[in-house]
Amino acid sequence: MSTTEAQPATTDGGHGPDHVWSVDEHLDDILGAVRPLEPIELQLPDAQGCVLVEDVTVPVALPPFDNSSMDGYAVRVADVAGASTEFPAVLTVIGDVAAGSGGADVLTVGPGEAARIMTGAPLPPGAQAVVPVEWTDGGSGGGPATTMRAAGANPEDSTGEVRVHRPAKDRAHVRAVGSDVKAGDTALEAGTVLGPPQIGLLAAIGRATVLVHPRPRVVVMSTGSELVQPGEKLAAGQIYDSNSFALTAAARAAGAIAYRVGAVTDDADELRATIEDQLVRADLLVTTGGVSVGAYDVVKEALSSAADEDEPGSGVDFRKLAMQPGKPQGFGSIGPDHTPLLALPGNPVSSYVSFELFVRPVIRALMGLKDVHRTTVRATLTADEPLGSPAGKRQFLRAVYDAEAGTVTPVGGSGSHLIAALAHADSLLIVPEDTIEVAPGTEVEVVLLTQ
Repeated sequence: MSTTEAQPATTDGGHGPDHVWSVDEHLDDILGAVRPLEPIELQLPDAQGCVLVEDVTVPVALPPFDNSSMDGYAVRVADVAGASTEFPAVLTVIGDVAAGSGGADVLTVGPGEAARIMTGAPLPPGAQAVVPVEWTDGGSGGGPATTMRAAGANPEDSTGEVRVHRPAKDRAHVRAVGSDVKAGDTALEAGTVLGPPQIGLLAAIGRATVLVHPRPRVVVMSTGSELVQPGEKLAAGQIYDSNSFALTAAARAAGAIAYRVGAVTDDADELRATIEDQLVRADLLVTTGGVSVGAYDVVKEALSSAADEDEPGSGVDFRKLAMQPGKPQGFGSIGPDHTPLLALPGNPVSSYVSFELFVRPVIRALMGLKDVHRTTVRATLTADEPLGSPAGKRQFLRAVYDAEAGTVTPVGGSGSHLIAALAHADSLLIVPEDTIEVAPGTEVEVVLLTQ
């Protein structure tokens, strides 16, 4: 069941059917209708990639006790003062302190004594510092030791004498209680995306679960009777379905749990049935193809009247945008939970550019992220000749951005079917609506597709 709390779209967005929407108008309308998914409590392994809903406070200090950062010997500072290779400090070894030791198992270090201690083990009472085993003879009576045998491997190592060849300052090689975080500190703030380091911190402070906005479930489907799945044989007039693969991958890269549905033929009833079947696992539906004005534009045919009977003004609105590529677009809500749906054009470049501009921000908004947009920068155009752009349309050209040089170079032409160039691009070069030509050397706006 969807928990997007998407607000139903109006059938015309407040505009007449002939209105040409700007890119910003369309995006604002979409984001204004989408709310973050309802918070849920998840186990740490399931929370990766999710956004925290509340601040997490440290319940106990980390580390929770003074412990050794080295394998060596816990000593009193006065007992090793002035120690050298020629005149080592000779101490009595009273036993081992292993990681996990505590309470009655911990020894007390008195004057002239030392305790063998392992990395992570609690500093025993009486000890003030740790000397690494390399600063000692390891209890062998010979020269400097290079390693420390495991506790119990040689019982005689736990008693007898050790020669210390160097002095140690107070608290040397000791990790102080609370030196990482103190009890009551804020470990992570609301809005934090939980990656591996954040998951590790939560586990370290004892949190088994955490309250987050879940990753949205996005269902992607292509439409078109001409589409064939990769690996199958092409017949005359057929092409491989690349859009559903590209957009599913893009949804996952944006942080969603994405499901790809095999291409649906140009049949409105079949498409409606497929969408209805997918609603049970969708927080967002994305279709590609069938939104233009052709005789077989099945998405437009199937969804133009798909309003929710119990919610006035819901349904899917099909629009013309002042952009290239990606002029035809659809947006609305469908089903009993008013699941948001974005209908994208079918040409590969058009669908991918549309995903970046409209779908990706929706996914990020559903996740509860504050910044839903890609990074944009200014760069100097490098090209062999001026770039032309249609008047009144915002053009998005595939490009390669050179951060070091501060330049951007177009890749391929402006055709919306040229998918090979898209595979070599790392950015989109923007030509504004009021510009019909951009000369080389001009500073332009660039959307980075990798940030």
